[in-house]
Amino acid sequence: MKIGFNDYTRGAALATELVNTSPLVREAGEVLADPGALRDFLSEHGVDGGEPGTDDLEEVLSLRSRLRDILETEDEDETAEAANALVARAGVGPALHRDGDGRWRWYVGTVPEAPLADRLAVLAGTGLLGVLDVLGHGRFRHCASSSCEGVFVDTSRAGRRRYCTPSLCGNRLNVANHRARRSPGRP
Repeated sequence: MKIGFNDYTRGAALATELVNTSPLVREAGEVLADPGALRDFLSEHGVDGGEPGTDDLEEVLSLRSRLRDILETEDEDETAEAANALVARAGVGPALHRDGDGRWRWYVGTVPEAPLADRLAVLAGTGLLGVLDVLGHGRFRHCASSSCEGVFVDTSRAGRRRYCTPSLCGNRLNVANHRARRSPGRP
């Protein structure tokens, strides 16, 4: 796996989405309940994970817990140290390679035959370091929904994202506000 330094949004999105698969966040329970669910998650995020097994699932769930700790860390130096440790799990490089358009780009690779969780750790760690460098630690946030325990990394251009899963948490709040405005007895 080759991870571009300037494509930090991919790794940060993976970290956000992985953390928010937890039953702590999802009312429906564990999203990654079995290796098939993990395979589907990886496919949705463009990660070739082959056919993950039970051991892979356990290691990814452990990584998910570690990522949550990192996203909740309030000290940016601790965040950088922890994200660097993720990259060190199986990262090699950096190395300079040409991209598909022939431009030179910096990449971090993963060691051959690295376990799935370690490859994901390198991808997420590189993304978190990129966000920390380019956008700042203030982009690591808790979901604004009072009924959600989610955390996320805001990689939006404007930096105004408020919800871990806008289509879920943001929509819940919008529906609740709409119902409150339309309730009988409201002046």
